[in-house]
Amino acid sequence: MRELSDVELALQAQQGDVQAIGVLYDRHQLRIYRYVRSRIYDEQTAHDLTGDVFLRMVYGLPKYRPMEAPFTAWLYRIAHNLVVSHIQKENMTRVVPIQEAESNYHTAVNPLTLVEQQLELEAVLSALAELEEDQQEVLRLRFLAGLSLQEVAAALGKSVAAVKSSQHRGLKMMKVMVVH
Repeated sequence: MRELSDVELALQAQQGDVQAIGVLYDRHQLRIYRYVRSRIYDEQTAHDLTGDVFLRMVYGLPKYRPMEAPFTAWLYRIAHNLVVSHIQKENMTRVVPIQEAESNYHTAVNPLTLVEQQLELEAVLSALAELEEDQQEVLRLRFLAGLSLQEVAAALGKSVAAVKSSQHRGLKMMKVMVVH
């Protein structure tokens, strides 16, 4: 079943195949979490919202039409809408406390290395927050969620050329902000 495409799995899930839903979850959970976590700095809230994305996916599957949008684009649109709604509701600030050094850096044992990595991450996230909203969204989807240019274009309803342009401008601006 893991060899099936997302569309095939979605169609099976629409027919009530619970295993297909599980495969879709397994396939996309980590990338959706990374995407959500890039916008929501509280780890527990990011986990909760990620779960909500998949809950909405299950409830929305009967309405999903493969001809209208690729499955990944449809799923990331759900994630995007949920995150935006949450940010508006909570009026969250974009602060990452240095104490929240990611425990996912398993290769770093030295505390100095952990602090350096956290500072670099904070600089990158701070620079990302300074970009135009469309550039932020493109960079999150491309590099944090790992989507292709085509998938990002479909998720955002833009052309591949527009996505490439936003990516180029965003990376160029981030390079200037992070280096200085």
